[in-house]
Amino acid sequence: MTAAVLTKFGGPEVLELHHEWPRPQPLDDQVLVRVTAAAVNNTDIWTRQGAYGLPEDPAAQAGWLGSFDFPRIQGGDITGVVVEVGRNVTGELIGRRVLVDPALYGSEDENASPVGYLGSEADGGFAQYVAVDASHAHDVQESPMSDEQLACLPVAFGTAIGMLERAHVQGGETVLVTGASGGVGLALVQLAAARGARVLAITSGSKGTAVLANGATQVFNRDAPDMLAEIAAAAPAGLDVVADIAGGPGLSALMPLLRDNGRWVIAGAVAGPVIEFDLRRLYLHNVQLIGSSMHTRVHFRRLVELARAGDVRPQVSSTFALTEIADAQREFSARRHIGKIVILPTHPS
Repeated sequence: MTAAVLTKFGGPEVLELHHEWPRPQPLDDQVLVRVTAAAVNNTDIWTRQGAYGLPEDPAAQAGWLGSFDFPRIQGGDITGVVVEVGRNVTGELIGRRVLVDPALYGSEDENASPVGYLGSEADGGFAQYVAVDASHAHDVQESPMSDEQLACLPVAFGTAIGMLERAHVQGGETVLVTGASGGVGLALVQLAAARGARVLAITSGSKGTAVLANGATQVFNRDAPDMLAEIAAAAPAGLDVVADIAGGPGLSALMPLLRDNGRWVIAGAVAGPVIEFDLRRLYLHNVQLIGSSMHTRVHFRRLVELARAGDVRPQVSSTFALTEIADAQREFSARRHIGKIVILPTHPS
């Protein structure tokens, strides 16, 4: 099969395109999925770069869990069609379109947290085929969404729904979303607005219209010198929740805008992973700081229900052929896009 194979940490050039890569064989409890679409995520970029660091050395090259095994096929966002099943799997899914849960869970507990990730700890979807646990292949045959749209969901919308669930976002609350024009950011805006929250969003000035169209009440230009004052004026009683995928110095700058007993949920650090902030803003105001990595099985099933009904509207920024994977990752890193960049493997007719 054709596969984009990561052989070492580095730039896009370390992604090797192989046309005779071994096609995976499904294990007893797995299914083989013919990949029809697979989206690009920041996790793919950071994993390729080895940018996650280690607790004792933030600058060290490492995967998100530390050690990393090469070679690896990246790609955690996967939709496709089941073409083969393992010995312990019934044939009901054969020929069905599926959305793949990319999380590798630490236990059978329904609320277990991920301890791995397709495309990182196991091979993912930047290939013509991928083998996944049958329980992670969710039937979306009847969804009105396209394959490209479905491929936008697992990581971005899965991460977003996990953040909102862990922060217990309720209707009527004021939620500030950072990095609101990216895949996770737009998902947060959509899903929080669907819960009846009032969504404020930080993005670049050129992308504000798209963020408003996805459900934000008001947008703020991250480069504006008076951004903090504008947000404070828009939420005079204080923010109930900050859903943060940026991190960096914005955390310490925005923390005073949270109301007492407010919640700050964070699932990314694209603006900087190592920060300083005044702990008094945390404990004197009973603020909750919540780390959120991906989703649980329960969260993902809720996302699948939305996908089956077509109740989410992921935005596809552009599509690339699998053979253009390096260009797709370069385009992602340029951060000009709004929504998701999707990879389309081709298959012989």
